[in-house]
Amino acid sequence: MLAVFFFILSGVAIGYLTRNRTQLRHVGSTINIIIILLLFFLGVAVGANKQIIEGFATIGMDAFAIAFATTLGSVLCAWFVYNRFFKNNRDQS
Repeated sequence: MLAVFFFILSGVAIGYLTRNRTQLRHVGSTINIIIILLLFFLGVAVGANKQIIEGFATIGMDAFAIAFATTLGSVLCAWFVYNRFFKNNRDQS
């Protein structure tokens, strides 16, 4: 785990030092392509795992419940913050 943090911090340092280089203008699109490929190969690895495929229904329901709960919590929190801090109180004037 320490190696992961080292690579992240070294990447930040190199990015900071080379931020004005025009040769690095395509780094963002290259990163997007690499992430898409990583997600594809992750899907291949999941599809090849027999235990995951057999338990897909229960894993799917758990994932749906977690996703639904986190989305609902985020919406409620955003609604509260909007009403508390950003809503114009025109009726109070």
